[in-house]
Amino acid sequence: MEIIPPDRIGFSLTERLGLAPFEALMAERDRWVLWIPVILGLGISLYFALPAEPPAWTGAGGLALCLSLGWALRRRPGLALPAFGLALLAAGFTLAQGRAVLVAAPVLERPSGKITLTGWAEEVEPLAGGGQRVTLERVGVAVDGPRPQRVRLRFKTDDPIPVGAKVTVAALLTPPPQPALPGAFDFARHAWFQGLGAVGTALGPPVVEDGGGGHRLNALRAAITRRILEVLPGATGGVTAALITGEVGGIPRPMLDAYRDSGLAHLLSISGLHMSLLAGLVFFVVRGGLALVPAVALRHPIKKWAAAVALVATFLYMLLAGAPVPAQRSFLMTGIVLLAVMLDRTALSMRLVAWAAVAVLAVTPEALIGPSFQMSFAAVAALIAAYESVTPRLTAWRSRHGRWHHWLLLYVGGVVFSSLVAGSATAVYGAFHFNRFAVWSILANLAAVPLTGFLVMPFAVLALALMPVGLEAVALIPMGWGVATVNQVAVWVASWPSAALLLPVLPLSGLGLFTLGGLWLLLWRTRWRRWGIALMLLGLATALLDRPPDVLVDSRGYGFAVRMADGALLVNRGGRLIRETWERRAGPLADERWPKAGRSRDGLLSCDAKGCLYRSRHGMAALVLDESGVEAGCAAAALVVSAVPVRQACRGPRDVVDRFDLWRRGAHALWLEPAGIRVETVAGWQGDRPWAHRPHPRKKAAPVPEPAADGED
Repeated sequence: MEIIPPDRIGFSLTERLGLAPFEALMAERDRWVLWIPVILGLGISLYFALPAEPPAWTGAGGLALCLSLGWALRRRPGLALPAFGLALLAAGFTLAQGRAVLVAAPVLERPSGKITLTGWAEEVEPLAGGGQRVTLERVGVAVDGPRPQRVRLRFKTDDPIPVGAKVTVAALLTPPPQPALPGAFDFARHAWFQGLGAVGTALGPPVVEDGGGGHRLNALRAAITRRILEVLPGATGGVTAALITGEVGGIPRPMLDAYRDSGLAHLLSISGLHMSLLAGLVFFVVRGGLALVPAVALRHPIKKWAAAVALVATFLYMLLAGAPVPAQRSFLMTGIVLLAVMLDRTALSMRLVAWAAVAVLAVTPEALIGPSFQMSFAAVAALIAAYESVTPRLTAWRSRHGRWHHWLLLYVGGVVFSSLVAGSATAVYGAFHFNRFAVWSILANLAAVPLTGFLVMPFAVLALALMPVGLEAVALIPMGWGVATVNQVAVWVASWPSAALLLPVLPLSGLGLFTLGGLWLLLWRTRWRRWGIALMLLGLATALLDRPPDVLVDSRGYGFAVRMADGALLVNRGGRLIRETWERRAGPLADERWPKAGRSRDGLLSCDAKGCLYRSRHGMAALVLDESGVEAGCAAAALVVSAVPVRQACRGPRDVVDRFDLWRRGAHALWLEPAGIRVETVAGWQGDRPWAHRPHPRKKAAPVPEPAADGED
């Protein structure tokens, strides 16, 4: 029988279970710094979660108050530490609020109709289906209300528009589109932080004049992309351009889908794999070349010189790629490692991730809510934590096994292990944003990653080196062989049975719990880290509580969708973006056609020329398409969804969503429940935020161009 001393009574059980919080917290003081970006991120998340825009003084005032409190309590560490933690929270809130104000720009209020505008080409991106997408700045246009200063247009012409040129063109402009349903990708918010005031379509060939230069880096990126596509047309050229300049517009849609469904989409985003391959290649080439000159190798620190050259190369590569969030994170981490080599220091890996996250959040706090930041940092943090655990064993194994086949086995095992860890860490974030899971991603990466490392990236560096003398084809052609092989792997794996599974929607609260649990598991070292697993499982379990809506309607009353008996979503019509978004967020889509006259196969939906009646086990909804069907719809159902104005035509206890509601509140999701009708709208989900503008109605609205899906822009 164990005898517990009186002063230890009450502590034995918690210590055995790893639950003594204060003792565990003090034992891991060296890990506290890792929570700085976490608390900073919580403050940023708080800003974006608010239902209305806070007063301008909120962030700065809260930060000053918390700092003052921390300073006043500085002699009492037990109280000062929480105060400074609150100051970090307020700092994150202030960063997000300040960034939203800093990027504020006029946003078009209503579709413009045909107009003529003038602007200077800031970015030019060739598109796989023909034409090009051009971002214009300093736009001059005559419209009612706010005049956008930065717009993005799609041109049908393939004649390249030089970056920096003055462009005059007839076009149709619309405000940045709102989400296709509550909870979907918010392009309007994305456009706000990009400074875009409108999107649209050019109606004819532009008049292009010399603008006197400017945006040299964008011009260089466009020129390199154009020269790549001249040598390597089609999907091979599009993927090659994505690997070198980060431009994905030249990749055909089927190939993008194949990369996504095979789990190879990360290869198209310039991130850690590309940066590390480039830095390693430049480092060893420069160091090896200098080592061939004894007079230099024996008298100078060639290792530090090689690290400096690799640092410059990775910085230029990040700029050439347009400095997306994954590239920023990768450059910061790679740069600190190279800097450590130059200073004869050892880089602390997990701290490296933490400070890289702080740097990215300080510059672009809005990146926190995007898939690039979340998936990139989740993968890297999980890989570092995993390798922290297995490195001692790997070191011992390598000391006993030094033959070539042992090294090959170690490499293959490393690829499989890294794919498992990174895939597991990013799967939940991919499910949250894209609602898809690539089943065979490990096998696809096992084939594609070595090809990318040993064949594709070395020739990419050589192609960039040869471009100034016009000999890039010498390297691009063999690089194209490697890219074409990776493309074949993507297409092949994507064609396998159940290659991509459609997953249920994970609520935002579930993602928050999963993230907090994952951070708890990865950032601590002692036994209490295991309790993070419980939080992660609890977060995942929230997906079981989500029930997809019974009825969906788009913001124009143009597209309807209803839930069938087998759980599939039957859609009447709508553009590609709407159908894909509805499939991801509320699908899958049914394989039958919407009945124009008659009944659906399960009998739940019956239609005629005036509208449709939808019967579920909890109620009936009338979907009205024509004014002549309003009276019949109001008499038949407790819920009326109308593409035309209803006004006072429906009397009595009726839930009505008509055209004016759709204009004011955007797309609607509706649930028929025993307790009544539950309604969620885009306006209610967005809240009263500066990017949540509601477009004004017009008799003839201009066609709305479809924005890129989340993660594709």
